[in-house]
Amino acid sequence: MSNRDEMSSNRRARKPLLYVALGAIFLLAGIGISLKTLTDSKVGEVNMLLMGQGTGAQKGVFSAQVRSDQVVAFEAPELVLLDKTSVIAVTPPMTVGANVLGALIGDSSDDTKSKREILYYVVEEGDTIDVLAERFGISTNTIVWANDLSSSSQLTPGQELVILPTSGALHLIRPQDTLSEIAVWYRGSVEEILEFNEIESAQDIFVGDLLIIPDGRKPTTLPNGRLTPLANAYFILPVPRSYKTTQGLHPFNAVDFSNGTCGGPAYAAAGGITQQVGYHSLAGNYVRILHPNGVVTFYGHLSSQAASPGERVLQGQIVGYIGHSGYTIPSGQTGCHLHFEVRGAQNPFAK
Repeated sequence: MSNRDEMSSNRRARKPLLYVALGAIFLLAGIGISLKTLTDSKVGEVNMLLMGQGTGAQKGVFSAQVRSDQVVAFEAPELVLLDKTSVIAVTPPMTVGANVLGALIGDSSDDTKSKREILYYVVEEGDTIDVLAERFGISTNTIVWANDLSSSSQLTPGQELVILPTSGALHLIRPQDTLSEIAVWYRGSVEEILEFNEIESAQDIFVGDLLIIPDGRKPTTLPNGRLTPLANAYFILPVPRSYKTTQGLHPFNAVDFSNGTCGGPAYAAAGGITQQVGYHSLAGNYVRILHPNGVVTFYGHLSSQAASPGERVLQGQIVGYIGHSGYTIPSGQTGCHLHFEVRGAQNPFAK
């Protein structure tokens, strides 16, 4: 074999080795990248676990309650029940700062929403109106007005309070209430009310909505609503007789019914039009019904709904099935119950 032929043969022999070497390099590089990604992922998971299993502020990020001895930057939940016109979560409201007393009900969600949300607050031993007002950065009158209290009221551990995201007042929209009237009654501004509640126009406000009036003052006497008087026994029990009242009156004018099981029917307490059907982080699956006299009833924590928006429902018609959707205490199957609200009238099933 000539020298030329031998050199050509050697080059051909080295090519597979070159390809193998290059392949090994790319393979090692790929493994390195994968390991880094996996490591970063695991670190993230560990951090999440540490936050979720920790105490104090760390646990508060993932749990629905924050205790008084914990320091946390907690974002308010979407509070209760309504869509964009609803300020209950309003679950749109504020970020709560350090040293929050008691327990906040809800989850941390988006910061933009949280700056305008109404909060539910569970009173703990030692809480006073003055202390809570200072902690939440609102006036004492704001707490008094939103919860139908007096300045001398004594808070009871376990009592649920409504905490507004700003100093001001809360108004339940009644039939034929106009935004201009509301602004006059509470000494507020139409523009500020619309902006704060993230409402595009007065046409987007509906009977039964809860409206925050920033810097508003609750009138000494509020003009009578334009509700049609309720007849005796206007409402029927919204659950089967096997269900009992398990919690007395709590926000917003609500009672809870339970018999320890899920799946039972929820009945329309009176005939009307299905105003809203949806899901809320606290109330879970819900149905909201507007009745001919202007009163609104609300059915929350349903496992599923059996009514559609705009549908006319009859008294006693099944509008959903009792469950534990949203936030319940306790959680899971043992938390099955119906949250039943009456907006604009007395709840006849309150203890």
